[in-house]
Amino acid sequence: MSKDNAPVIAVDGPGGSGKGTVTQMLAKKLGWHLLDSGALYRLTALAAIRQNVSLDNETELVRVAASLDVAFEPTPEGEPAKVILAGEDVTAEIRTETCGDNASRIAVMQSVRDALLQRQRDFQQEPGLVADGRDMGTVVFPNASVKIFLTASAEERAHRRYSQLKAAGVDVSIDAVLEEIRVRDERDINRSAAPLKPADDAQVIDSTGLSIKEVLSRCLAAVGQA
Repeated sequence: MSKDNAPVIAVDGPGGSGKGTVTQMLAKKLGWHLLDSGALYRLTALAAIRQNVSLDNETELVRVAASLDVAFEPTPEGEPAKVILAGEDVTAEIRTETCGDNASRIAVMQSVRDALLQRQRDFQQEPGLVADGRDMGTVVFPNASVKIFLTASAEERAHRRYSQLKAAGVDVSIDAVLEEIRVRDERDINRSAAPLKPADDAQVIDSTGLSIKEVLSRCLAAVGQA
């Protein structure tokens, strides 16, 4: 099987829907590679800040994106993949609300998306790939074997994120978290470059009120591995 023929499971959806945890669990269960595409945008934003590049400087952002030195390393089940930037573990740093907001800002730039497109496709390798993102099934891997769109209500996603932040010792209000999620959803859904939406042939799974094991079970059923 050639690299381009390696099967792909594309899992798209808004932040807080459970994609990160589910895709890693899927990849481990199937023994496949993992791509956290959102991390690439967060990494680009972080690398730009570290290099004193303005998030409005599209030309320089493209350069930063094209030269990213990134690797994903597996972690215990249920935890997000470890993200390594130029040899440094930046997993916690790229998961901050500020970095997420910065990533959303640069993700609307088509030239930045183009710079990262081939980098994402390079993750397609045997025996297969589980790709987590917002446009995996619509843009990056339009011929994916299976396409899943994982969603949840804004309120549910806000409560999940709020709990994560409080557990990490971050002082934040639920109202502030909910407002940020709504603003980011609005921006992602209405952006001209690869707007957030299910692929026409995606299976939509609403994780509102479901445990992560129930979500995994539904995803496995979609993959035909249940």
